[in-house]
Amino acid sequence: MNGLLITSLFIFVLAILLGVELIKKVPQTLHTPLMSGSNAISGITIVGAILAASSDSLVGLAPVLGFIAILFATINVVGGFLVTDRMLKMFRKR
Repeated sequence: MNGLLITSLFIFVLAILLGVELIKKVPQTLHTPLMSGSNAISGITIVGAILAASSDSLVGLAPVLGFIAILFATINVVGGFLVTDRMLKMFRKR
């Protein structure tokens, strides 16, 4: 079980570092369209986080990490919709 925990934490940290590097390399003009596309991915993340939160695999750690994942993915979805709505308002006639 220790090996599984260390492997899971390693993958988690690696995903964070990779995500930060990818976000840094995206040009400023592409952030809003990519935010709209990431809402669908965050929806899938929420479903996976709900499954992780309800599992007993890591004895007490899975529900906590699942809750944190649900929280962050929900913030991402709501923020993405707000940014997309703001962008679309810019193109409406006054």
